Amino acid sequence: MEITAIQELIKSTSKSRESFKNEYEKSLRYYKTQNDITNKNSGKSQTNKDGKDEPLRHADNRVSSNFHQLLVNQEAGYVATVAPQIDVGSQADSNKVADVLGDNFNLTLNQLVIDAANAGIAWLHYWLDEDGNFRYGVIEPSQITPIWSTELNRKLLAVLRSYRQFDEEKGEYFNVHEYWTDKVCQVYREKDNANKYELEPYNCFTSFDMTAGYETGQSNVYEHDMGRVPFIAFPKNKYQQPDLMKYKGLIDAYDDIYNGFINDLDDVQEVILVLTNYGGEDVDKFENELKQHKAIKLDNIGTGDKSGVDKLTIDIPTEARDDALKITREDIFLYGQGVDPAKFESTNASGVAIKMLYSHLEMKAANTETQFRDAITELVRAVMNYLGLSNPDGRKITQTWTRTQVEDDLTQAQTVAQLANYTSKEAIARNNPLVEDWQQELEDQKQDIANDDQYAGDDYKRVDGADNDEETDA
Repeated sequence: MEITAIQELIKSTSKSRESFKNEYEKSLRYYKTQNDITNKNSGKSQTNKDGKDEPLRHADNRVSSNFHQLLVNQEAGYVATVAPQIDVGSQADSNKVADVLGDNFNLTLNQLVIDAANAGIAWLHYWLDEDGNFRYGVIEPSQITPIWSTELNRKLLAVLRSYRQFDEEKGEYFNVHEYWTDKVCQVYREKDNANKYELEPYNCFTSFDMTAGYETGQSNVYEHDMGRVPFIAFPKNKYQQPDLMKYKGLIDAYDDIYNGFINDLDDVQEVILVLTNYGGEDVDKFENELKQHKAIKLDNIGTGDKSGVDKLTIDIPTEARDDALKITREDIFLYGQGVDPAKFESTNASGVAIKMLYSHLEMKAANTETQFRDAITELVRAVMNYLGLSNPDGRKITQTWTRTQVEDDLTQAQTVAQLANYTSKEAIARNNPLVEDWQQELEDQKQDIANDDQYAGDDYKRVDGADNDEETDA
């Protein structure tokens, strides 16, 4: 694409990009426990007993709750602690794909779940390194501007990646824009002291003459030969909406009630005495008389006089606030589709009770899995293309996802034992609470059978040999 066309693309998508970035950064603030209640403190949770200049209201405590982080991490741990097992129709090919994805694929998937929850969509980029090895990594969602087709299948036509980079020579940051298609990547940087979005080529790629075997210079164009745009979208839901929007108001309400309660606890210690017809000269004399004599002098003009000392204090509606906090907390976990850790009140919860506690989280996780399946399939096909496996785009790819949750292992083990004689070995291996890798378990079982047969054969030979010796002796 010509540089003028890229400049126009950057300009025309600037508002949507800025809006997306603002929503994402809001979710990140809540994920880092920097809720709106702490805006006055630059995002820091702080207690301040003398933050307000009011007679009865001195305290201005501002402490964030971390419900958003808890809900997001809960789903990420539930869905992505164990990476899904990939089956491409051949055990040998499946092992090759698993080797390329590596041991840290679950960590990458975990980060994708977190990014998708905070931004509504997460992005994975893959490439070939200098040694020709397949690599992939998570890209911050706010850097990506996707260009989709208008067809029903909504094909990804290109990706504009925008980010800031540090110039070590000048000691300042500059904006970089990468434009990726299914064939090339073009890189530009915004000109110094120029109008916004005015670009110039950013020569960050080294060119080689493959026949001569030496460098030919620097270029801003990189031909990746991937055959497709090397970026994969991981949407959180159909409308790519972040999770925070479902319960942000509830979290803000909880923070407001909680901090108001803490403020009242600090302020209740402040007592203001109201003096009527005090006979002293000033307040200092009043305080001294009260400390020394435990009494004060009042002027009294006779019957009906209302001279005396009253006190102003703050009443704390504890019961009402407890109810409000409880209801708000329950609604946060209800609309956030999570599991409240406080609900695990008994260590003897049955399997059915535990499943009920996880029912809302399972619904959310199942939807996330549905959205992620196509993306992982696309990644696996890219790996198969890299490996040169046959028919990478036509094979059926099977994914087996594993949930991580508190379980009643005894109940599950009893169920597995009762059904062992009526269920396939694969199903038993999948549901055995002691087994983490069911495929390896089946291989171990085959090896055990082979070993048993070998031992039985050795015993037979030994006994048979003994009989022969006896016959010889005879």
